[in-house]
Amino acid sequence: MKLILADLEPRLVAAWRSFFDTIPDVTIIEGDITALTVDAVVSPANSFGFMDGGLDYALSERLGWDLEKRLQALIKALPEGELLVGQSLVLETDDDKIPFLISAPTMRVPTNFNIDTSINAYLAMKAALLAARRHPDITSVAIPGFCTGVGRMQPIIAAKQMHMAYEEVMLGKKMDFSTFSEAQQHHWKINPQGMIWTH
Repeated sequence: MKLILADLEPRLVAAWRSFFDTIPDVTIIEGDITALTVDAVVSPANSFGFMDGGLDYALSERLGWDLEKRLQALIKALPEGELLVGQSLVLETDDDKIPFLISAPTMRVPTNFNIDTSINAYLAMKAALLAARRHPDITSVAIPGFCTGVGRMQPIIAAKQMHMAYEEVMLGKKMDFSTFSEAQQHHWKINPQGMIWTH
């Protein structure tokens, strides 16, 4: 599978390069993700499918506002009634250049509180990659920065989280913890800015 990491933020592009530059199936672009021709583009939306802000606004403008309505209908039909962070959905777009959209929420509702200290970029990246791998018609995916817009996560931390998820899903480096301490250390490694204990 070919991945294109695309964003307009130079600091994020530089951070991606520090983690992904030697991976042959990953292309890094500083540019408009909506202008690409790929099988699927990832929407870093929210758990309720609102696509009227930030990159999601641009995706709605590019692919049509009916996409938001169809996404919300799919989410409402889920047993949970929401698309949890760490889950994803694939929708057909009826667009020749970007036939599929993968919705992979980075936050439950649009907010910047505690997103920068979260592991949400890691969870969204895992969800998006798993959805793409399972879909028979998706062989190329355009992925934006996760949590770096409204969520205000530092680009280097978002890039690291996305790379860790890539290694686990695409390279088979699955987690295998023998103790709680190992699991805890791995969790902290995903985002050293996050708190494990409050006291």
